[in-house]
Amino acid sequence: LPGRAASNHIHILAEITRLRRACCHPRLVVPDTRVKSSKLALFLDIVEELRENRHRILVFSQFVDYLTILRGTLDKREIAYQYLDGGTPMAERARRVERFQSGAGELFLISLKAGGVGLNLTAADYVIHMDPWWNPAVEDQASDRAHRIGQIYPVTIYRLLTRGTIEEKIVKLHHEKRDLAAHLLDGAGSSRAVSAEDLVALIRDEHGALK
Repeated sequence: LPGRAASNHIHILAEITRLRRACCHPRLVVPDTRVKSSKLALFLDIVEELRENRHRILVFSQFVDYLTILRGTLDKREIAYQYLDGGTPMAERARRVERFQSGAGELFLISLKAGGVGLNLTAADYVIHMDPWWNPAVEDQASDRAHRIGQIYPVTIYRLLTRGTIEEKIVKLHHEKRDLAAHLLDGAGSSRAVSAEDLVALIRDEHGALK
């Protein structure tokens, strides 16, 4: 039954990812929905307050299409930003970092995997994580982009979570089962080291029913 067990893991992880994406924005699951995102509204409130006080911000998400939604919203509000993800060529990546460090752009939107290493972004003094990653160490590496040598200001980090959802369970996992969280890293580590029961527990409510 090894093949069936692997298949079960893939299906469960796919459903978990779907739930995580819904927490970010309903359009990531139902593209033509008109349902609003409370997280996006909170993000914009935070950004406006920080801009008023002349702060500069790094914004991380693991979902590139979520960053696309954020970019569209910032464009409508005429808020200047820089952007990079895993598909950004290295030369262009360096140019965008240099522009941000020189003052071009109030925000820098970065996919989490693209922002983990090799960036020095000390022009930012705030970091916003739009969604929790399985392994908190990866988030910490991303946040450290603002903590490099040359940073002269305190750095404040926000982590935005949707209350009563799988996002809260992931953060709880960070505190209670760090090894399990590490095994669930997308694309790195093997999810087969985690039982199907452990995975299903993430999508059960407090009464044991599947959400």
